[in-house]
Amino acid sequence: MAENKTQPTDASVDDFINQTESPKKREDAFRIKQIMEEETGEKAIMWGPSIIGFGQYHYKYESGREGDFLITGFAPRKSAISLYLLGCMETSFDELFAKLGKYKTGASCVYINKLSDVDETVLRELIRTAYQYMKDKYPTK
Repeated sequence: MAENKTQPTDASVDDFINQTESPKKREDAFRIKQIMEEETGEKAIMWGPSIIGFGQYHYKYESGREGDFLITGFAPRKSAISLYLLGCMETSFDELFAKLGKYKTGASCVYINKLSDVDETVLRELIRTAYQYMKDKYPTK
């Protein structure tokens, strides 16, 4: 059975963020890290070379494939900051998204150019709600 390519690592989250070229994106990344730690109660961990994750869950598909993945997280990319808010595309988060501000979505990601483009209070609620959704859907034994 193939393992996920994206696995938790021992790499330093702060060192990774400090390598972000744009000073503004670096500042936003440290702020998002703080927000996610506060809203999830989880410590930031590097997943693979470029994703900062908070918490993890175990999944098992009907095909038999199973593994572990981060519950929520983000990646400060060149084009945008990718927020991994798993579950928020599956459930009715429309009301929160309507109040979030300037963003784009794809699969299980919310893309923002900069933190000031979104309402931090709404972002916090999205993170909290998506995190709790995943904790409820994939309870730990």
